[in-house]
Amino acid sequence: MNEPIVRLFGLVIVMFAVLLAFTSRWTIFEAKSLRDNPLNARSLLEQQRIDRGRILAADGTVLARSVRSAASSRSESVFERAYPTGDEFAHAIGYYFTDLGRTGLEHYRNATLNGQAGTNLQTILDQLQGKKRQGNEVVTTLDPNAQQVANKALAGHEGAVVALEPRSGAVRVMASSPAYNPNDLRSTKTYERLAKSPSGKPLVDRATQFGYAPGSSFKVVTATAAIDSGAFTQESTVDGRNDVLISGVPLQNDENESLGPVTLTQGLAKSVNTVWAQVAERLGKRTMARYMRRFGFGRKPQLDYPVEEMSSSGEYSGARLISPTSSQVDVGRMGIGQDKLEVTPLQMAEVAAAVANRGRLMVPHMTDRIVDPDGRTTERISPHVQSVVMKPSTAAAVTAMMEAVVNEGTGTAAQIAGVRVAGKTGTAETQIGTAINNVWFIAFAPASAPKVAIAVTLKGVPGQGGAFAAPIAREVMERLLHE
Repeated sequence: MNEPIVRLFGLVIVMFAVLLAFTSRWTIFEAKSLRDNPLNARSLLEQQRIDRGRILAADGTVLARSVRSAASSRSESVFERAYPTGDEFAHAIGYYFTDLGRTGLEHYRNATLNGQAGTNLQTILDQLQGKKRQGNEVVTTLDPNAQQVANKALAGHEGAVVALEPRSGAVRVMASSPAYNPNDLRSTKTYERLAKSPSGKPLVDRATQFGYAPGSSFKVVTATAAIDSGAFTQESTVDGRNDVLISGVPLQNDENESLGPVTLTQGLAKSVNTVWAQVAERLGKRTMARYMRRFGFGRKPQLDYPVEEMSSSGEYSGARLISPTSSQVDVGRMGIGQDKLEVTPLQMAEVAAAVANRGRLMVPHMTDRIVDPDGRTTERISPHVQSVVMKPSTAAAVTAMMEAVVNEGTGTAAQIAGVRVAGKTGTAETQIGTAINNVWFIAFAPASAPKVAIAVTLKGVPGQGGAFAAPIAREVMERLLHE
């Protein structure tokens, strides 16, 4: 064959290969990055033409769906998102609007809701066959009745409620206050007003972000470490005097109450600060750090939720998360939920759930299953163990101690007739010398066979966790137990 022709043929083959490589790169291998590029207007237009899948509550209540937009024509439908329950599930479900982006479960399950199943090559083949892309449904574990109870109880406060099913990790309630109505976000002016709100920050999910000091609710973590490590039993006695030196500085009990030697069970029921600070000091930073890690402190939760919308719980120096073994940490005050601790309600609900589930912490999840447009379940989320936090015997001991809190201690407002409740109050001062506090209550019930574990927090209330947070926990638990 003529040599120049061979060279020309070789050049054509090389150019064809380059063309094929670049075409495959953008249409198959890097199609997702091109689709997700915010400068890609074509992608935004394509998204508006997709009948995005619904998001449903556990009982089938529609929480999010796509409706035909006024911009639709006879030949082509354009869709926009609608939220039938308004602000009830705003933070858990989030929102999806092409000009604002997406948050919450709308963001985490975006590919599923948009029908982006299979490979990019399969998507191209479907398009060539004229198949219209339709999203899959996401069925959640959320309970509308209990969510409504939580939202009503939170009204007028800044705070959050998270309720989990201890044995599976299913999220039954995720409520944050103040809330917003995602339907209103079709107006960018409304979004800008909410985003710039000087108080309340309604777009922030307080259930998963920007935690508060947990106060005495954290004593459950310290109690677990004390008993599971073998250093103490629930009947061990510790001096409950007021003004015990902790890290060289006197520590006060609530109302400066001074007690003699008390058992750990009595110390938890009465929430004696000096008892638990001494316990934490004796355990030391390494032991406390080990059990905190088992509970999930120090890293983002494993919830099926956008990682950027969740905060790690733990000790903070300014905005930086630090190790509990750091020289900056006062282990005694950390052991009673003070020092530099910032925790989220989701994390504290996991603490309660781990004790309730005989020491095993399950991975939390909001999604129950994925259903395709033909009604077939294509994926079901099964329970998974996140960590083994403690021995079953330790869980039993801590449960008994938490029951004493509700039966005869600081948490009596959480009592439910005919139901054994285990819980722990928490009160963190926000203004020294005043009665304005951030308050907590964590609990589970029934104590003998737990079906629900819960964490409630309220910011800036004139009182203590037993008076403000415990009654909310009781109302939500009662609703869930009677479902």
